[in-house]
Amino acid sequence: MKKSLKYLYFVLCMMLMFTIPVSAYIDPSVMTYGISVIAGAAVVVGTVVGVLWRKAKKKVQDKLGIDENAKKDLEDEVVFDDDEE
Repeated sequence: MKKSLKYLYFVLCMMLMFTIPVSAYIDPSVMTYGISVIAGAAVVVGTVVGVLWRKAKKKVQDKLGIDENAKKDLEDEVVFDDDEE
């Protein structure tokens, strides 16, 4: 572990020593791409958290013997038959 930290420190020092100042134009569309990446990452994180939350909630309910549909009135299933002649 210490060896890898020393190597990382060495690489970072070398990168800082040999940097060259550069003047470059950044297109305004780069900001749009950045916002899209951030929004996409937020959606992915939200989805993963939501799925994990539901799985954890289901496991806890199963352990405690809680049925979330116990007091709900369920309707009969509606089946459509298209073979009417």
